[in-house]
Amino acid sequence: MQLLLLLGIAFAIAAVTFALQNNVPITVTFAIWRFDSTIAMVLLLALGLGVIIAGLVSSPSVIKGRWTGIRLRRQVTALENATTGVTCNAIC
Repeated sequence: MQLLLLLGIAFAIAAVTFALQNNVPITVTFAIWRFDSTIAMVLLLALGLGVIIAGLVSSPSVIKGRWTGIRLRRQVTALENATTGVTCNAIC
């Protein structure tokens, strides 16, 4: 997990360096929409949009994992509370 974070940060730094070195004005056209800006701005917007989309796509699995963890911790607590009243027989 931390390795992926470090790789992501390294990629972002490389992308920003590339964008700052390529500040040529460009036009992005999509259907009837038109956007005039530099390569740096377009690349940073694309990176930001990618981060937002990745966060939205991964958030359901993160939430599900947290809910599962909470449920399992409650089960462990309930089982521990249930076993505290059990006495040790011949095995102990």
